[in-house]
Amino acid sequence: MNSTDSAASAARAAQDSTVFRTLARVGYVVLGILHLLIGGIAISIATGGGGEADQGGAMQQIQQAPAGMVLLWVIALGLVALAIWQIAEAVLERDPDAKKKWGHRVKFLGTAAAYVAIAGTALVYALGGRSQSSDSSQSLSARLLAAPAGVVLLVLVGLIVVAVGAAFVVRGITRAFTKRLDLPAGPARKGITAFGIVGYIAKGIAVGVAGVLFVVAALTHDPETAGGLDAALHALAGLPFGVVILWTVGAGLILYGLFCFARARYARM
Repeated sequence: MNSTDSAASAARAAQDSTVFRTLARVGYVVLGILHLLIGGIAISIATGGGGEADQGGAMQQIQQAPAGMVLLWVIALGLVALAIWQIAEAVLERDPDAKKKWGHRVKFLGTAAAYVAIAGTALVYALGGRSQSSDSSQSLSARLLAAPAGVVLLVLVGLIVVAVGAAFVVRGITRAFTKRLDLPAGPARKGITAFGIVGYIAKGIAVGVAGVLFVVAALTHDPETAGGLDAALHALAGLPFGVVILWTVGAGLILYGLFCFARARYARM
């Protein structure tokens, strides 16, 4: 058996495991919790409150809650399981169109990397630490700007993040997310689809703005301009009608969180 066959066999074994499938569904639940918290913090910022509207801010709130440490470990475990599931999907992807097949694989692996990163943040907080996406983003920007062709590299990073945000928006508008869901009929289907549409668009806007901040950091040679989701949402607040925009995006992220709960139940796994 060659390495490709071994990888495919391991991927099938993971997907055939009821326990593993359950843990992956838990991953969607914890994603929902995180987006509810991030959306709530975004609305708090819009109304003049504080907090960091990113994974770190959400983890900090969970860390301070009763049984928060236990929940942080559950979040890390669920997201790692979900990441492995995405990797298994990439390995088992069999679209006859080679370009589509590799496009799907890149998407699955990129999603897995994002889940692992969030799981890592949860683990840091579970161990009593702290993590700020804005600091890591600024540190990355500073390192890239110091490298040869650093400006070009940082612009490329920003454009990739903008493309990811655009993909979320397109996925919401086209309802492409429903292709991997076994939704019930009737009002429940319409409600879940509506939550998904608004949620994907809101998340896409927030991620896209974060990408724009990387590009601005590159063009101004100022790594402090770069930031993660929290910086993006604060940037939205600074726009004309920013409070309304941030309220809308925050509410959209909450709806995305609710959609994740439905996804945990109805995802085709």
